[in-house]
Amino acid sequence: MSGDEPRHVRIVSGGPMMVPGPVCIDMPDGTVVESDRFMVAICMCRRSKTYPLCDTSHRLRERISDQPSVQRPA
Repeated sequence: MSGDEPRHVRIVSGGPMMVPGPVCIDMPDGTVVESDRFMVAICMCRRSKTYPLCDTSHRLRERISDQPSVQRPA
């Protein structure tokens, strides 16, 4: 991929943002997270122990807003 071609980013429903690597991620605190992988998974749920990189923690439990509401009889 040349520098003139746009990068294609794929957002996985309920999962990470997939970005073609390698990447350098500038964090709000000034640190830089680097990954030299061919495809990099960026955490969107903030549950990852390796944030901002995805560690698949989103698979362990559903988000509260994604869970169906429970109707109990009165």
